[in-house]
Amino acid sequence: MRQIVVFSGSAHQALATRICDVLDVELSPAPVTRFSNDCLQVQLQANCRQRDVYVVQPLVPPTQEHLMELLLMLDAARGASAAQVTAVIPHFAYARSDKKDASRISIGGRLVADLLVAAGADRVLTMTLHAPQVHGFFSVPVDHLTAIGELAAHFRGHDLSDTVVVSPDFGNAKTATQFARLLGVDVAAGNKRRLADDRVVVDSIVGDVTGKRAIILDDEIATGGSIVQLLESLAQQGCTGASVATTHGLFTGPAVERLRGHPAIAEIVTTDTVPPPPVDWPELSVRSVAPLFAEAIARIHAGESVSSLFDGVDPTHGPPQPKLPFGARD
Repeated sequence: MRQIVVFSGSAHQALATRICDVLDVELSPAPVTRFSNDCLQVQLQANCRQRDVYVVQPLVPPTQEHLMELLLMLDAARGASAAQVTAVIPHFAYARSDKKDASRISIGGRLVADLLVAAGADRVLTMTLHAPQVHGFFSVPVDHLTAIGELAAHFRGHDLSDTVVVSPDFGNAKTATQFARLLGVDVAAGNKRRLADDRVVVDSIVGDVTGKRAIILDDEIATGGSIVQLLESLAQQGCTGASVATTHGLFTGPAVERLRGHPAIAEIVTTDTVPPPPVDWPELSVRSVAPLFAEAIARIHAGESVSSLFDGVDPTHGPPQPKLPFGARD
């Protein structure tokens, strides 16, 4: 069987290290050099010839810098005669740009998909795309993971009587319904209108939240505006308080100021697809999805099904352990 080599860009080396720890392989070095003209250069300092290469890089701010790093690393791996190159993108930022909803507007999700393939990606491994249809932008296989089992595991030790899962909008309602089934509770959804990138209005709540505690489930939290607006609508409907669960806790701009210490929020649960904010935030819990990515990588390497990783996601679901200890360490 071909050997596996894992590299990481500078976006989130801690996650890449956790993935390698579970796989029992070394994280190979890949220093990035910046020239005097501001151009970047990447050197992969491990043998890639006829090996399966995995490049771990979430697209987080500064997004364009990290995207360029990823493209250079993919190109370097292809030029080094790798047998297969997989871009591991825990957070694919451009999934928000998925359609033409204004005149003469770019569709960034499709463009970035084309760039990744042109740079040398034979496969993409990602998690919780904001718009699932972005999956179809790629001309190479895409393995799309979900963190709802990991997030649900956090709440199973809680008292869930009089609890309802709430989606901020109807677009996320299907995932919220799956999440509610894992916890055995009801589901509701907000009727959200986006006025600008950081301005939203929640007109109404569909579902019964009166006298209940909410678990707000969103795929991504950036500035936190949607969550604050939803909390106001829930309070008007008689909701008694809320926890917040999200896969991608970006917490950009005023998000920390808006959410930390908010009187209606008991806790916020996220995953480590992106780096956590460097602040003291007692209400924030971060659960690792490194075992999920490690298992997916192990299955890709062995030619096994990745989608079956989520067969039977139920109340007994927990983080899987990799089947293949590669044993690359001395």
